Amino acid sequence: MRTEDYRQIIASAIDKEVEAYVFYEEIRDRVNDPALQTLFRELASEERQHRKLLENFLAARPAELHFDESRDYKISETFDRPAPTAEMKPVEGIKLAIKREEDAVEMYRQFAELSTDADQKKIFEELARMELGHKARLEDLYTEVAFPEVW
Repeated sequence: MRTEDYRQIIASAIDKEVEAYVFYEEIRDRVNDPALQTLFRELASEERQHRKLLENFLAARPAELHFDESRDYKISETFDRPAPTAEMKPVEGIKLAIKREEDAVEMYRQFAELSTDADQKKIFEELARMELGHKARLEDLYTEVAFPEVW
């Protein structure tokens, strides 16, 4: 892939981070449980930080991006999820959020793998780790919401 292709994927990733931020903020406003409000506030804050980090990559000159342009890992295929809405049922919204976090983990892992600069690789590995943490937190929440009889 060309550097411009990576730039387009990063731009799409920024859009997805913004969507996630808005989704978590809307859900936070709809729940009454203080623990859930805290969880969604934290997730929204982290998504905002991810957006800023990606915007720095997008603002970089093409020569400052360090990706192996000889391979195509079809990263953009991770972007065909429906947009989340605040009108979704909570369980469905959580399931969608888990899948979106999973997609983000895979995308950032592939960016890390394709990075030819050690510092850039480290940033994408950290983003993948953070998104994996989001996924784990949401999966915990899902088990509580989807299977309340267990508790």
